[in-house]
Amino acid sequence: MASYHLYGALIALVCVLCYHNSLNCGFVFDDISAIKENRDLRPHSSIKNVFLNDFWGTPMHKEQSHKSYRPLCVLTFRWNYLLHGLEPAGYHLVNVLLHTIVSLMYFRMCAMLLSEMASFAAALLFAVHPIHTEAVTGVVGRAETLSSVFFLAAFIFYTKATRRKKSTGWRYLCLSMLFVATAMLCKEQGITITGVCAIYEIFVAQKIRLGDIYHLARSMASGGGKSLALPTGWWPHEASRRLVVLCVTTVALLFARLQIMGSQLPVFTRFDNPASVAATPVRQLSYNYLVSVNLWLLLFPCDLCCDWTMGTVPLVESFTDPRNLSTLGAYTIIGVLAWVAFIENHRQKTAVVVMGLAFMILPFLPASNLFFPVGFVIAERVLYMPSMGFCLLVAYGVHILSECWSRKLTWCCLGFLLLTHSIKTYTRNADWESEYSIFMSGLKVNQRNAKLFNNVGHALESEGSFEEALQFFHKAVSVQEDDVGAHINVGRTYNHLKMFKEAELAYLKAKSLLPKAKPGESYQARIAPNHLNVFLNLANLISKNATRLEEADLLYRQAISMRSDYTQAYINRGDILIKLNRTKEAQEVYERALLYDSANPDIYYNLGVVFLEQGKASQALAYLDKALEFDPEHEQALLNSAILLQELGRPELRKIARERLLKLLAKDEANERVHFNLGMLAMDDRNTDEAESWFRRAVHLKQDFRSALFNLALLLADDHRPLEAAPFLNQLVKYHPDHIKGLILLGDIYINNIKDLDAAENCYKRILQLDPINIQGLHNLCVVYVERGKLVQAQACLAHAHQLAPGEDYIGRHLQIVQTRIARLRQSPDGGREKEVAFAEYDPREFGGSAALLAAAAVDNIDFQPLVQQQRTVNSKDQEPAEMDATGTSALSNDNNMKTSLPHEQQHDSSSGGGGPANNPATRPGRIQQLRPASSTKVSDGGHHHPHHHLHHQHPPAPIGQDLDDPSSGMS
Repeated sequence: MASYHLYGALIALVCVLCYHNSLNCGFVFDDISAIKENRDLRPHSSIKNVFLNDFWGTPMHKEQSHKSYRPLCVLTFRWNYLLHGLEPAGYHLVNVLLHTIVSLMYFRMCAMLLSEMASFAAALLFAVHPIHTEAVTGVVGRAETLSSVFFLAAFIFYTKATRRKKSTGWRYLCLSMLFVATAMLCKEQGITITGVCAIYEIFVAQKIRLGDIYHLARSMASGGGKSLALPTGWWPHEASRRLVVLCVTTVALLFARLQIMGSQLPVFTRFDNPASVAATPVRQLSYNYLVSVNLWLLLFPCDLCCDWTMGTVPLVESFTDPRNLSTLGAYTIIGVLAWVAFIENHRQKTAVVVMGLAFMILPFLPASNLFFPVGFVIAERVLYMPSMGFCLLVAYGVHILSECWSRKLTWCCLGFLLLTHSIKTYTRNADWESEYSIFMSGLKVNQRNAKLFNNVGHALESEGSFEEALQFFHKAVSVQEDDVGAHINVGRTYNHLKMFKEAELAYLKAKSLLPKAKPGESYQARIAPNHLNVFLNLANLISKNATRLEEADLLYRQAISMRSDYTQAYINRGDILIKLNRTKEAQEVYERALLYDSANPDIYYNLGVVFLEQGKASQALAYLDKALEFDPEHEQALLNSAILLQELGRPELRKIARERLLKLLAKDEANERVHFNLGMLAMDDRNTDEAESWFRRAVHLKQDFRSALFNLALLLADDHRPLEAAPFLNQLVKYHPDHIKGLILLGDIYINNIKDLDAAENCYKRILQLDPINIQGLHNLCVVYVERGKLVQAQACLAHAHQLAPGEDYIGRHLQIVQTRIARLRQSPDGGREKEVAFAEYDPREFGGSAALLAAAAVDNIDFQPLVQQQRTVNSKDQEPAEMDATGTSALSNDNNMKTSLPHEQQHDSSSGGGGPANNPATRPGRIQQLRPASSTKVSDGGHHHPHHHLHHQHPPAPIGQDLDDPSSGMS
């Protein structure tokens, strides 16, 4: 007994010595999804979510769920988080302790079949085997170690229930079944212990041999089942009862598991498991070949890799593939061992070989792909339980060898094996220290897996080594050309490098590689969660085109439907809805996003924008200030809250607004929008010189800055410097040829100051091409006709304008003036050239008129009043450097030259200008009508996104995620 405790202490010491350096490792690979990104671990998350969601935090009912239901394991992670948050050492310490407990329990289990020394050897080999590093050093491997504790407990208690041949230890049997259920709630493989217990019952407890089963079968066949008489005591009734309990428990647990899964198997992509989508017989040949690969890893754990997916193991595509010999060899070894077990007369040898095979084969079956596909090709951690049978067989082989050969030499060889395995395990632990180290170690043994190149690139990207990262991403694309994640990685890195055109092409390529839904069928092809980034990145790119906003909205909705807690998709979709003037929907989208992320300043900012669009300025300002509470440096909230404060008109609030704008300017002197709005503040303070200076700086920083160009030109024109304003207006219409207000002002300057009627006429005709019912543009074109002396054409033009806008009195007055001049000219006996020009034929289509106008003008004999000149009136409010509504009135004076009116525009820059009252609804006073919300470019894009924001808004980067491939492993 003393030696037994000594052996136990040595086993525990060896476990600690081999794995103590794992405490220095961080969270890597699958740990990111299962620990760092899993909301179910957080204390504020309801405990019931642990029992409703899968191992990775996805609701079990969702198609994207891996159906890996391990709530007890997640509970231990939650307890770790409660004690020390995301400090990795605590998680690794629990894993080492669990491995130590499993090794001690395994020693106890082996002692039931082997001698004490052989059991000690088996337990030591199990404790130090390098194949276990993924299960012990990788935090998510706790599912294996924790399940193994209850797996072995269920077996040990079952053996106690079978000690008496004529009675059952029901207390032990009930505890055994409880531990079976517990093991299964830690990991799915746990249920296979019922099969192990059944084999123990038949071949060890009842000592049934293959020959006995053979003779029973012959007896049943020869007697037709009528004269069947079993030897007395050959099969006790208690054994049948225990087997019935095992069967009922297994069926009940499987049924419950299917109910939890929703009677659906998880769906994996071909990247996870290429053989799963291969045709017959390639699929079967490949899956059976994997049996030999796993056996080889147990025999020679030299080339270990954290990821065996994608192209790591090429498919076995024909019967002539030489790798089929490995498959035959593996099955031959297993078959020989099984045959020896059943023909051997030595009962201990039979028991050891049978139980060794049971422990090695049955726990492996759920992950073997032989019965249903799983989310990986090979996963080293799933060999944790099967290695129990392997170590048992090796230890027994050593025991036999020591009796047949040199005992000393045999144990020396075993000691050397244990030493080399211990060193390999210790050094392998260091590979799990960081993402870079673990993935680089994988590339040393595996150059066919694109995911490894992707993740090395990501590790470099997180350190800012973008050029080097891009090389790994391109290598991933070359290894696996249809890898969606690799193309997204390439696009994201191009964004970091400011190569936006190349980034767009990469995103489009990634999207084209996504699985296509089939019409009339459920969308069964699972997309890895981080592949959803392509929808956001592509949507942000195409949303720059105003004609494709609905298409962008569709992409965002598709992303949200695939992952309901995708906060960044909500943020970006709200931006699109505001551009589409669907502000109520945008508000609902943002409020829903707050359910998932209540401390996100972008969401509060966007809600502020929504309320602003709805005309609720006070609520808008409250939300903008709330955003600043969470992030005092939030650029958009600073900018737009400053503008709102300015609009309130109080000097003390304008001071706060100026402080916020200057704070932004200190952070980024090249922000043209800040310069522009400082100019707006200066205009409020009636400091036109300072305003002009700010506007000029804004235009200098951004030559096509629409609002700055127009308002600077308007300021100069109002300051009686129209010739200085003209170049800025020409620059405006060069970059924005659809800017109607700019064209109206430029036409006015051409007529009144430059005296270029041709240029003015071109301006107004351009306006009518953009907006055929723009009243002010139409009226001013009529004025050009008057200036040219084409009175009949001017009369038809004004008649058309009056027909479109009968409520505009000034058009009616001007029409009467022209009609008076025509009547007077007709009564005049001379006039020659003047009459020829005045009554010249014209095409009414030049100003959008019809042939009826030409006929009406030909018979018009109304008496006319003297023509008076239209004066250009600009009050002080009109001088504010912002764009006004295109409607306006004209004063007339006694002059033979009718002149155009300066467009009196409200302080709002529309995308295409406004027409008269017939088509330009009144806008609310203020300078912030065109605010747009902040949207995040990406998960991973580096840079800022600037959609069609004409005044004073820019979008912040808000990362969505980092890994590009789904790190989870399904039912591993």
